[in-house]
Amino acid sequence: MIPIADPELGEREKERVMDVLDSGQFADGPEVRAFEEEFADFCGASHGVATTNGTTALHTAVEALGLGPGDTVVTTPFSMIASANAIRLAGAEPIFADIDPETYTIDPHAVEAIVRERDVDAIMPVHLYGLPAAMDHLLEIADENDLLVIEDAAQAHGAEFDGERVGSFGDAACFSFYPTKNMTTGEGGMVLTDDGDVAERAASFINHGRDPDGDSYEHHAVGQNYRLTSVLAAIGRVQLDRLPEYNGTRRANAERLTDELPDVIDTPVEPDDRRHVYHQYTIRSEHRDEIEAALDAAEIGSGIYYPIPIHEQPAYSDIERSLPVAERASREVLSLPVHPNLSPSDLTDIVNAIATEVVE
Repeated sequence: MIPIADPELGEREKERVMDVLDSGQFADGPEVRAFEEEFADFCGASHGVATTNGTTALHTAVEALGLGPGDTVVTTPFSMIASANAIRLAGAEPIFADIDPETYTIDPHAVEAIVRERDVDAIMPVHLYGLPAAMDHLLEIADENDLLVIEDAAQAHGAEFDGERVGSFGDAACFSFYPTKNMTTGEGGMVLTDDGDVAERAASFINHGRDPDGDSYEHHAVGQNYRLTSVLAAIGRVQLDRLPEYNGTRRANAERLTDELPDVIDTPVEPDDRRHVYHQYTIRSEHRDEIEAALDAAEIGSGIYYPIPIHEQPAYSDIERSLPVAERASREVLSLPVHPNLSPSDLTDIVNAIATEVVE
């Protein structure tokens, strides 16, 4: 069986975890602070606040930026539902803009149309599958209309736009360290920002609203317990060291798939101003379901991300909006294995299974 994902945790991670266990400081502490600093530095941001997972990172960022009831955030309908849920958890409302048919990221022209029509407070682009959104255009829209920008970079560790790593563009940015991501802590997340006040509010929010520099039982606001543990931070620090190598292998695997898959398959694009890190290698075909069945018969894992756009989810049935590009993508996309543990023969098997189905 060739799995769609294959997380790799080795001896270095085990050694660092044992060091933490031996220290007796399992919860929040110096190990978490070091991980926050190192990850923020890697992405080119000034501050990092580690959280329990990517969803709590998004929720924390929305709260720390002061968005809540009466506020609106434009985001994509073609993402993990956590993107929109975080907005609603803070009491704000998502407005969905359709996606670019080639990159699957939010279409800036669709965002512009919404901003012209109604009051908007923020934009939350998603760097989907490891490919950055069109940040130049989106930041221009935000600047012209005085909007906040929250990057959902949960799938894009190390991806770049115009030579700069994602996580360094918005008022805040959020990452996930779920096991299938390009680097993992098992579960975990991170909020990045260049704004010290936002970082302080985020650090307070994830710790029951406590003053980060004050008495541990003095609570200045209502918050959550979204703190990352030292054990998971120790894993993350080792994984961050390995991330450039992991991403390089993913890119090499993606290049081979693109070169060898049949021409009738739509393969991922990488615009000249962006560097894809292939959290997912996502193809597109009107015969998606038949290709998925052929891969399954060959014992090759695959995944559909995402089969139901967020605006068509039952949880968002109160939103009536036609978003045809996202709706069509949900019927046609299929993600193939691209992880670093694939062998050359695995890649051959993936190509052959799809080629056989397409020829037949």
